[in-house]
Amino acid sequence: MNIAANVAKHLLEVEAVMLNPMQPFLWTSGIQSPIYCDNRKVLSYVDARNYVKKALVEKVKATFGEFDMVAGVATAGIPHGALVADEMAKPYVYVRSSSKGHGLRNLIEGDLKGTERVLVVEDLISTGGSAIKAVDALRERGCEVVGVIAIFDYGFQKAKDAFKTANCDYTTLSDYFALLEQALKMEYILEEDVETLKKWRENPESWRPVGS
Repeated sequence: MNIAANVAKHLLEVEAVMLNPMQPFLWTSGIQSPIYCDNRKVLSYVDARNYVKKALVEKVKATFGEFDMVAGVATAGIPHGALVADEMAKPYVYVRSSSKGHGLRNLIEGDLKGTERVLVVEDLISTGGSAIKAVDALRERGCEVVGVIAIFDYGFQKAKDAFKTANCDYTTLSDYFALLEQALKMEYILEEDVETLKKWRENPESWRPVGS
């Protein structure tokens, strides 16, 4: 079993990813979705956490060149970024979604000189907005971003276009199609659910569950 399939299996086993085509979840954006991903749950399970951590490090080494520092993206990317930094013995910072409203009003927390080559760690890629916002913040401080790595990717064209526009490389451990394949093998979903789930990914904004 490859890394994408193994990661998908772990996410399903700890219910970090939930699939429900008949009773969709409501995202903050208003999108009705048959899938909900919360990779923070991985942190509560030692085997899953260690596997994801080591898989992230392995993918980083295979994909990106030398870098000086790891940066996590608030909020769900913060702990996974810290795990990667610790495993690779790299300094660590994290990027907030907005500047603090008190104290030093930091947007980036940690000791950053502004000359570092930085790897950005995110938990998942949907539109890519939060990761690219973190990339922009680091670049504005003078850093060079070598790329972004995340655990899971929905595979939306919007995200691909956004990273291309930002001139930023990104990679993930697993993706939507690997997840569907694994969910079917685990009998988490039925064969007839697969087409519904594929249609949602093609046009999530206008998708509605059957019978709604």
